[in-house]
Amino acid sequence: MPPPADIVKVAIEWPGAFPKLMEIDQKKPLSAIIKEVCEGWSLGNHENFALQIADATNFYITEKNRNDIKNGSILRLTTSPYQTAVQLHERIQSSSMDAKLEALKDLANASRDITFAQEFINLDGISLLTQMVESGTERYQKLQKIMKPCFGDLLSFTLTAFVELMDHGIVSWDTFSVAFIKKIASYVNKSAMDTAVLQRSLAILESMVLNSQDLYHKVAQEITIGQLIPHLQGTDQDIQTYTIAVINALFLKAPEEKRQVRMHEMAHILAQKQLRSIILSNVIRSPTPINDEMAHQLYVLQVLTFNLLEDRMMTKMDPQDQAQRDIIFELRRIAFDVECEPNSGSIEKRKSMYTRDYKKLGFINHVNPAVDFTQIPPGMLALDNMLYFARHHQDAYIRIVLENSSREDKHECPFGRSSIELTKMLCEILKVGELPSENCHDFHPMFFTHDRSFEEFFCICIQLLNKTWKEMRATSEDFNKVMQVVREQIMRALTLKPNSLDQFKSRLQNLSYTEILKIRQSERMNQEDFQSRPILELREKIQPEIMELIKQQRLNRLCEGTCFRKISSRRRQVKTPAANSDRSVFK
Repeated sequence: MPPPADIVKVAIEWPGAFPKLMEIDQKKPLSAIIKEVCEGWSLGNHENFALQIADATNFYITEKNRNDIKNGSILRLTTSPYQTAVQLHERIQSSSMDAKLEALKDLANASRDITFAQEFINLDGISLLTQMVESGTERYQKLQKIMKPCFGDLLSFTLTAFVELMDHGIVSWDTFSVAFIKKIASYVNKSAMDTAVLQRSLAILESMVLNSQDLYHKVAQEITIGQLIPHLQGTDQDIQTYTIAVINALFLKAPEEKRQVRMHEMAHILAQKQLRSIILSNVIRSPTPINDEMAHQLYVLQVLTFNLLEDRMMTKMDPQDQAQRDIIFELRRIAFDVECEPNSGSIEKRKSMYTRDYKKLGFINHVNPAVDFTQIPPGMLALDNMLYFARHHQDAYIRIVLENSSREDKHECPFGRSSIELTKMLCEILKVGELPSENCHDFHPMFFTHDRSFEEFFCICIQLLNKTWKEMRATSEDFNKVMQVVREQIMRALTLKPNSLDQFKSRLQNLSYTEILKIRQSERMNQEDFQSRPILELREKIQPEIMELIKQQRLNRLCEGTCFRKISSRRRQVKTPAANSDRSVFK
């Protein structure tokens, strides 16, 4: 007969005593259970005790989380969160350096538990820690030279406890003084600083910027991007991750009135070939594998970098602006190797020549192509891309234009229209103008390999579009179909995460229109195989039998037992029977 659902069998530890096996009735108040445990060890004042999970977390059992206790869990009887908070509050103010250090170490560990954190914060513990950072540690500055490791640990555990307490979201970030911000910023600006202190300081600055508009202004006054860049040149990936996170936060949370200024500042830094090249060399191409948090920060930086294009993407062309019209004249000049015609000849003749050339360039409006760039998005960004392609890949540009101008009208690939629609598509693919997702890690290394990565990306894709157009033997009526195929080619190539733009181009070579048709056919066949009616009926029929077989196999395995690998203190793997080594862990 199975035990009642509300009864949980656990073991409870108490220092200096043998563990007790108990059955906890989840219907009884937690205070009554604690009282029963205390009486079993003849302990009075049961209200000063609590139960913890006996693992690395040491989280307290509360009425809110008690239902997470599983059969076989190991608990520990300990002092209540309030008593522990009071004791640590007194201990961290000890005049003894060693006692203070041990107290701060215990505080940093205990602060991960929100139950303890609430009690410590209620004792004004956050203010005590900030005072220690602002001025309290100054008393030990004279001892720093002879006790440097101890001083570093003291500050490190103080900042760790502060970060853990603030992460619970109980206290507002708006309450901190300028003196505290300056002190934290000074730890980041120092060239030689304890790694743990630097890491915590960067984490605090990031949280300040992300959680308080007022603190953003104060942090921005103390920290510049130039001061953060040296931290990317080391080998510690955690420091690099927090550094990029602070850079991202400074740009992401810039006020609307200063956003353009900050964005131009970011563009200037990127143009100096510092931030991008340092990240490429020291992070992306580092021997250390990129972890998920670093991948997320690189993704955020990638999004913010592409968002620099939003202003041009949402700017319409002014048909009356001569400087903007000159760009179209430049495209015509490069394509057909013509100079500005002299004023001789009739106006009608010159207009006829312009109209003919603009038609060859593939604009929708042959008379006034400026009108083509009044659609937003992509606005002026499309014209920027076309000019970049014409200037930096001149041979490919001329070849595409002349090749299509010599085809029959119905088979020509319109360069102007294609460039506008392609730019719009690339902005959609890269989500230009959108805020970064909180859980995304989808960064592309190739975009960190070139100062003008978006423009180079466009240049590769416009040549792909022309190639696919020819492979499909498309006509003007097939324009949207071609764009769909090109989008699929680009997306499939990006999925492979090429390390460089050349590698991206190589991936596209293997994704011809013929190959896309094969892939589509294969995927369709696979989908039909597993989603066809006979398969679904068979699956529904045999599923109960399969599930019963799985259940029996699991029960047999539990009865027979198995062996797990156990790491000894000498890092040797020892096989240990499951019955002796298995231990339920509260999570």
